[in-house]
Amino acid sequence: MSTPEGRVKRQINAALKTLPRCYKFMPVQSGLGAKTLDYLLCVNGRFVAIEAKKPGGDYTPLQQERKAEIEAAGGCVFLVDGEWSLVAMMRMLEMY
Repeated sequence: MSTPEGRVKRQINAALKTLPRCYKFMPVQSGLGAKTLDYLLCVNGRFVAIEAKKPGGDYTPLQQERKAEIEAAGGCVFLVDGEWSLVAMMRMLEMY
């Protein structure tokens, strides 16, 4: 059986497949190198990152740092913890 976060990631993956111009990279978080968010995307030439969480989940302190760095560089960051946040994110990405 999958985890609640795993179910959210499956929903995100299915939704992203509907975007015609989307490059998706899901880094493997290991003990080596800098940690980042769950998804790094290029959508119509814009940098987007997504952090997937179980329903009601929030960023860890390290993830908050990465979010701030990405936003300071002009990227967009979404936290997706279920259907409503996924729908809101997709509406934003479809406008890109």
